Amino acid sequence: MLLGLRTAVYYAEDVAGARDWYSSVLGIKPYFDEPFYVGFNVGGYELGLHPIEDRSVTLGNVGVAYWGVDNAEDALSTLLEHGATRHHDVQDVGGDIKVASVKDPFGNVLGIIENPHFKI
Repeated sequence: MLLGLRTAVYYAEDVAGARDWYSSVLGIKPYFDEPFYVGFNVGGYELGLHPIEDRSVTLGNVGVAYWGVDNAEDALSTLLEHGATRHHDVQDVGGDIKVASVKDPFGNVLGIIENPHFKI
């Protein structure tokens, strides 16, 4: 039934600001850039930015998508240097797998995972 992760969507009151921040962090420009949605192709997966239209959305209190990285410590440092705030420090969760998370400047939780057992 499920074929795998395709898109992780983050909400922002300032979608243009979020677009610029993620462009800086990712080192790429979005492939789709409209006021109602911004889409980045990140290693074959989509990171989407959506404006907050529904005031019932509470940022940071939704599921967390974990994005693959080669080195969790380095990725955490880079995200913090770009203005993210620490959510959870790097943790070894067993099997040489390390995870961490930050809050982006727009209040979304962004997870990172270093998993040597998962290769695409």
